[in-house]
Amino acid sequence: MDVVLREVHDSDLPVFFRQMNDPEALHMAAFTAKDPADRDAFEAHWKRIRASDAVIRTILADGDVVGSTAVYGEPGEREVTYWVDRAYWGRGVATAALRGLLTEVPERPMYARAAADNAASRRVLEKCGFRITATATGFANARGAEIDEVVLTLAAEAG
Repeated sequence: MDVVLREVHDSDLPVFFRQMNDPEALHMAAFTAKDPADRDAFEAHWKRIRASDAVIRTILADGDVVGSTAVYGEPGEREVTYWVDRAYWGRGVATAALRGLLTEVPERPMYARAAADNAASRRVLEKCGFRITATATGFANARGAEIDEVVLTLAAEAG
């Protein structure tokens, strides 16, 4: 499967909205919008992040829009995030997309967060060199409860 990153196009947003309303994906991601079905909030969020200094990319797999990935935050505290359509889970798409993003944005350290029970996301991050450096709890909108999360760090390479 050919995985490519490109700039986000307006035509990608309806696809992202559909993907981010998949109940199983929401549960797995845990830390989501308060109301993923609120289209106005979704549009406002994307308008805000597209106007920011975040590096946001659409993930294409064999030419199809299958998700998004981004680096956001202040220098020295930047985090990665990604969302891949559930139909593409377990096929290496998230790992390939994250590797591409990390090549494009080489600054380190870089951080990530995941629900502690989201083994698949932790595996993606670890394949890309992230290591668990802390644990925390946070309110997971998609689960309506406080849950455990892991904080992962991609450190600067020694040398």
